[in-house]
Parts: sequence; C-alpha cells; structure tokens
Amino acid sequence: MAGENTSSASIADFEKSLNELEQLVRDLEQGELSLELSLAAFERGVKLTRECQSALKSAEQRVEQLVQNSDGTLETRPFSTDDEQ
Repeated sequence: MAGENTSSASIADFEKSLNELEQLVRDLEQGELSLELSLAAFERGVKLTRECQSALKSAEQRVEQLVQNSDGTLETRPFSTDDEQ
C-alpha cells in the first residue's frame, strides 16, 4: 500500500510540474514578461522539463509487456520501444 501512495504522489507531482510548465510556456508566448522574468521562467521551465523527463524515464523502466510465445504460453518482458533494437 505504501508503494501505491508513493506512486500516486509521483503522478500528482508529475502532473503538477507539467501544468506549471504549460503555464510558463503560455506566459512566455504572450511576450508580456520583462526580460528578467522571462529568463527566470525559462530557467524554471528547463528544470521542470528535466524533472518530467526523469519521471517518464522512471515510469518507462517499470512498464512490462505481456507477450505470447510460439507455444501459446504467456510471459512478461520489459517494455522496449522500436528505437531500442
């Protein structure tokens, strides 16, 4: 159960970071921030992007795929994307 709470917290943190990043992008696109505030928003955005990428990479490593063998048995294997081959 503790793992579920950690996972839920991680998902909530990821979504919070993603929402903040989206807001920063909107603010920067409007072009109404001062140079100093724009730089601070950009730096925060870079930090949030790295955190989100790290969280996604961590989640990707936990995902497994269920595959059917030629004899009809099922087994799980780590998920791999096409570009990892």
